[in-house]
Amino acid sequence: MIRRPPTIICYICGREYGTKSIAIHEPQCLKKWHNENNLLPKELRRPEPKKPEVRAISAKGFYDLDSLNEAAWRSAQSQLVPCNICGRTFLPDRLIVHQRSCKPKVTK
Repeated sequence: MIRRPPTIICYICGREYGTKSIAIHEPQCLKKWHNENNLLPKELRRPEPKKPEVRAISAKGFYDLDSLNEAAWRSAQSQLVPCNICGRTFLPDRLIVHQRSCKPKVTK
């Protein structure tokens, strides 16, 4: 049985990265997040996402990857904004595109 290498979820975008590349990805992802956030209308701008704190659980100082990934996933999902018409959640830049075509449901 082939074991998949461990991955860590980015707390900003919610994608998985290897344990070595996450340290390279996160600063770049945060910079991209700031650039995109600054382009949004003022009412859709969000506060900067904070990296979740997960305590080391063993004497050796290793992190529980499942807990770390769960916290990061929740952080990434909290960045989504609901559509005021249908309630679906989107990243703010995608919400603008969605709202152009979102129509309220017609009751019969």
